[in-house]
Amino acid sequence: MPVQPPRHRGIYLLPNLFTTAAMFAGFYAIISSIGGRYVEAAIAVFLAAVLDGMDGRVARMTGTQTEFGVQYDSLSDLVSFGLAPALVMYTWSLSALRDLGPLWGKLGWACAFIYAACAALRLARFNTQAGVADKRYFQGLASPAAAAVNMSFVWTMEKAGWTGAELSFASAAIVVVTGLLMVSRFRYFSFKSLPMGERGSVPFAWMVVAVLLLALLILAPARVLLAGFTVYMLSGPVWTIAARIAHRRRARRTAR
Repeated sequence: MPVQPPRHRGIYLLPNLFTTAAMFAGFYAIISSIGGRYVEAAIAVFLAAVLDGMDGRVARMTGTQTEFGVQYDSLSDLVSFGLAPALVMYTWSLSALRDLGPLWGKLGWACAFIYAACAALRLARFNTQAGVADKRYFQGLASPAAAAVNMSFVWTMEKAGWTGAELSFASAAIVVVTGLLMVSRFRYFSFKSLPMGERGSVPFAWMVVAVLLLALLILAPARVLLAGFTVYMLSGPVWTIAARIAHRRRARRTAR
């Protein structure tokens, strides 16, 4: 009996095109930062975040979810939200620490590496917990949100006339903090679990809020994004600590 050759499984084109486009945007951000075009780099990372949000939705809508797509999306996220923000922050600001001495120069690239490594660890943990984690929350700051904090900071400071060299210590702090928050156990609200009505309908008030946010983004996109993602970044520790305090208070009341 002849041996049948192994059957090669195909991949779905449409969702993987969005994933590839997101990875290209992250790659373009790296190239732009090397060329000194830091605002372009920041915008490219935000574009990558939009495309990253679309590929999963397209896959679910068309019924084309595959394990290949999941793994490819993670690799794309590592490029767009791990390596790209780290290298943009390094070329824009952290590299200026070399002017203070060799040790400070090493501190600059070490901070960038901490962020990139934490992004990789965050994505690996997310993949291993995908089937058991509560979909209403993220454990640790999501890598697109961490990248958004860093890139909106770059975008805002560039528009305000500040150079990266003048903000090198602030940049180091932001990079390390966002990196550590990605691998933390703080709980962050997942907007994927927003309550919706039939066929994805939402309350009318949400439409009003969306219009107001859109207007603010048009007026001052960099500042609005920085403020919004900074509040979201801080919401995890505040929410988690408040929940623990409330839990301890309830435990004390029941013990009495």
